[in-house]
Amino acid sequence: MSFFDRLSNGWTLAMNSFKVLRENKQLIIFPFLSGISLVLIMGSFVLVFLGVNGWAFDNIEEPGNIGTYLLMLLFYVVNYFVVVFFNMALIHCTRLYFRGEEVSVNAGLRFSLGRIGTIFSWALFAGTIGTILRIIQEESGFVGKIITGILGVVWSIATFFVVPVIAYENLGPIAAFKRSVQMMRQKWGESLGATFSFGLIQFIAIILLMVPCFFLGAAIHPIAGVALAILGGFLIAAVFSAAQTIFVSAVYHNITDEPVKHFNQQMIDNLFQKK
Repeated sequence: MSFFDRLSNGWTLAMNSFKVLRENKQLIIFPFLSGISLVLIMGSFVLVFLGVNGWAFDNIEEPGNIGTYLLMLLFYVVNYFVVVFFNMALIHCTRLYFRGEEVSVNAGLRFSLGRIGTIFSWALFAGTIGTILRIIQEESGFVGKIITGILGVVWSIATFFVVPVIAYENLGPIAAFKRSVQMMRQKWGESLGATFSFGLIQFIAIILLMVPCFFLGAAIHPIAGVALAILGGFLIAAVFSAAQTIFVSAVYHNITDEPVKHFNQQMIDNLFQKK
């Protein structure tokens, strides 16, 4: 299959993800809840950090302090927990939809609450990895930063299927990581069509929404322009986060031989095929 055929398939798969989202508009609530939670968490960490340092930026210690790294670990764990919790709820809702069952936000949240121990275990594991990479990045030179950047990309690819795996396969964090890597080795093809398509569509959405929002608000006041642009960006991020999670769910269920509505099986096999 040619590169352009793969791009075409990726585009179709991305469009099908948006189609599922359009038919289940309530699913967009999950990335919204995740985003709002992360903003509140980040704000609380900033307040705690400033409070510990006497509310003075001059008192903030340089990285390398063990207390700073422990706070960093806690921040990573909480962030991973929040993101995985809502992504798992969304993935479960897509599973209900693919099976022709009733989809509801409550059903997704209840499912994630039922897997809260597994989610925390993964968040602790992933947060530890994230902290280690961050420490290496801060303590090493330029070459170290490049290496940790590459490792970060590898980590993102290796954990592609982690959320549905820990949702449905009752595995611990290390076993879930290995299972995700195994699935990627078995099914990862050469095409980046879907990723390219999501990126292209998101770029177009930013141009068509965020820019007009900024100028519309700026006609009233510059701050209003910035605020409207941020709101537009938040909406775009939520929509694309939901669509990409639906895509992950569709590919996972295809790999596990479960039929998925709106997704052509041959296309997914072409995109994630054995080498």
